[in-house]
Amino acid sequence: MVDRLQISVVSPGPRFGAYLRFLVNGEDVVAGAVGEGGRGLFAAGPAGAELGPLRGSGEALRVELGEPECSGVCCGFLSLVVQRFGGIVQWSDWQVPYAEFAPPEFHFDVDQYDAELARVDARAGRSWVS
Repeated sequence: MVDRLQISVVSPGPRFGAYLRFLVNGEDVVAGAVGEGGRGLFAAGPAGAELGPLRGSGEALRVELGEPECSGVCCGFLSLVVQRFGGIVQWSDWQVPYAEFAPPEFHFDVDQYDAELARVDARAGRSWVS
């Protein structure tokens, strides 16, 4: 089974600026793994949402995706390894903040995945060519 990525923007609140929400198969993977009050680390807007690390390549790359409300320095960050294998982008080897549960391994169709990242880049006024 192939998983589906959808990226949306969380509006700014009293404590944090706008940031990106990563939904996999309709579930917010950051909120589920950083606990109540946590947030994603990818800021939304023209200066933020630099998705380069999430694009993946043939080499494994660890990417920080979120942090708990107390901050990642205190309890740890949510991070994963992104890697491309032919037509698949894999998210695996999760590290989670203290006392939280790790998401499962995800496998995305490379075309859908790249299209979703390109959509977010276009919305932020950037372009990216694979």
